[in-house]
Amino acid sequence: MSQEIAVVGSPEFTTGFRLAGVRTFANVPEEEKPEELDDAVTETLEDEGVGIVVMHDDDLAHLSRDVRKNVETSVEPVVVTLGGGAGSGSLREQIKRAIGIDLMEEDT
Repeated sequence: MSQEIAVVGSPEFTTGFRLAGVRTFANVPEEEKPEELDDAVTETLEDEGVGIVVMHDDDLAHLSRDVRKNVETSVEPVVVTLGGGAGSGSLREQIKRAIGIDLMEEDT
């Protein structure tokens, strides 16, 4: 079972997580995002030791179509995006994808 939390993003984004003890991270400087973000995200998703990947919501716009699809459909590791606006999915949707059920589903 995957145990590690990984963070992918700009050095400014990953620093707080690193200070909190996250050991797995990929720094992608702003000026290199279009070229290197796809590779960093793909590598992190393929790491068998990673169970949760944290990214900034704005970084999803920099991903290629295929990598973005992998991020949005990944169950293990689950990808959690923080910050930004409404983005590609709410926290509710991310939890639903991770555990397979909607905890907030109303009875009709």
